[in-house]
Amino acid sequence: MEILRYTDKGFEVSLSKLLRKATPQAGVAQTVREILEAVRSRGDAAVLEFTERFGGPRMKAAQMRETREVRVDEATEQAVRAAHENIDRFAQKSLRKDWKMRNAQGAWVGERFTPFQRVGIYVPGGTAPLISTALMTVTLAAAAGVPEIVVTTPAGADGKVNDGLLYALDYAGATEVYKIGGAQAVAALAFGTRTIRGVQKIAGPGNAYVVEAKRQVFGEVSIDLLPGPSEVLVLADASANAEWAAAELLAQAEHGKGSGIVFVTTSERLLKKVHFELERQCALLSRREHLAGVLEQGAHLVLVRKLKDAVELCNAYAPEHCAILTADPEAVASEIHTAGALFLGAYSPVAAGDFLAGPSHTLPTGGGGKSFPGLMADMFQRRTSWVKMDAGALRKSVGVIEAFSRLEGLDAHGRSASIRLEG
Repeated sequence: MEILRYTDKGFEVSLSKLLRKATPQAGVAQTVREILEAVRSRGDAAVLEFTERFGGPRMKAAQMRETREVRVDEATEQAVRAAHENIDRFAQKSLRKDWKMRNAQGAWVGERFTPFQRVGIYVPGGTAPLISTALMTVTLAAAAGVPEIVVTTPAGADGKVNDGLLYALDYAGATEVYKIGGAQAVAALAFGTRTIRGVQKIAGPGNAYVVEAKRQVFGEVSIDLLPGPSEVLVLADASANAEWAAAELLAQAEHGKGSGIVFVTTSERLLKKVHFELERQCALLSRREHLAGVLEQGAHLVLVRKLKDAVELCNAYAPEHCAILTADPEAVASEIHTAGALFLGAYSPVAAGDFLAGPSHTLPTGGGGKSFPGLMADMFQRRTSWVKMDAGALRKSVGVIEAFSRLEGLDAHGRSASIRLEG
């Protein structure tokens, strides 16, 4: 855990290191490249080989698809349904709608939005079955009307997908589920194999290898964004509750190695209290050894001179999640332009966004928030513009079309319009 204070010598240098997000290691990029090429050339055989090599079960191609029907306890069922309702309602609100208008020459122009026909969703397995991620991805594709939603997710040691996860995938609208993970799963979705037909778009978070695979297949297929290890930045003033702030940081540290855990405050007293609370609360949690390692490697507590400096740091860092624990969180939020998601005020834990609130928790990391939003339902829609002209509209347009044709030396363009008005 590193503590940085604006009064420290070399503070700006230390801060610049914090802001310098890690780029993929050369070894990761090369390994992923080899996996992609192997799957492209050898299909199912390569997918199965890499799955077993990287700790997954030994399977035959016919066993990759998970077809079990599962039952879950009432608490799981209720949690899945409650989260799905909020996520679906939010997704429906964010879908883009067809529209049209007449332009100045009387032509009808507009846009229509149609769903991708077949998409792939990656749901991480790793140390925990991410049931919430299934809902935060598949639900959006289903809301957009995607008819074929293909999910890849690592199987457990028993060769099965977790029952709760499988229930959530089915409830959210997945049409196919395959028990594979890693870069080989991304390759199968992108290129297609004998068992897994290729898709038009790939969405969902993953580890460094999954993110790098999505980066490398971009162009072969559409991708959503490159969400890597989790990040949280808690921005607080002296009014914040230290226990709550520490609990927020520890919650995101549960996502594991590589997570970015940043606390920024204008209060020295609060910084000391949060530091103490991190150590105290960590010792009480079931995953304390795991959390201690994450905090040691990835946590930063930063003292800045004034709130404006905290906001500037947040915008430079572009965190996946930004929790605002200040006296006037709305005012602070209005100045933050790069966070993947904002959580305003003391009673808005990031965990609510992780599990229930409505917006997808698949968000940009690694500084991606400066350019990209989080996953949204309209990312599963294709935009198509259209133009419809009658003779009157074309007559009013032809002079401008011919003028541009002359300016650009493209006389066939002008002729393609004027020929329709001859005779």
